[in-house]
Amino acid sequence: MFEVKMINPEMTYAIRHKILRPHQSIEACKYTTDYEEGAFHVGAFYKGKLISIASFCIEKHPDFQFEKQYRLRAMATLEEYRKLGAGKAVVNFAESIIKERNFDFLWCKARTTAQGYYEKLGFRTYGEVFDYPPIGPHIIMYKKLR
Repeated sequence: MFEVKMINPEMTYAIRHKILRPHQSIEACKYTTDYEEGAFHVGAFYKGKLISIASFCIEKHPDFQFEKQYRLRAMATLEEYRKLGAGKAVVNFAESIIKERNFDFLWCKARTTAQGYYEKLGFRTYGEVFDYPPIGPHIIMYKKLR
């Protein structure tokens, strides 16, 4: 149903802007982590159209003891394509890459509105809800991959 593959960071910006940061500039959708060593980006395509994206970078959360950690950033699916499994396909694809790279821990700062979604993907919550200006309430979520 979907073609899932690695994409370049620039391909993520339009969906990041539309879904995650519509009230900010397109510049706010460009992260310094996009080009760091080990960073990669995954997209799901439906009939040739990019409909779901996520970015992954090597970043250690100070509260977790795992030495080798990846962080999931800027996951988004176009509204009209939600509930088809594109986001899950993107995460599964990325998790296989992360495991191949001998990393076994993935974490993110999830919007509280997406907490249930991440739980369905096997993530667990950590800590308390916090404000992430100017976006709103978030919670740390994590997943052990081995």
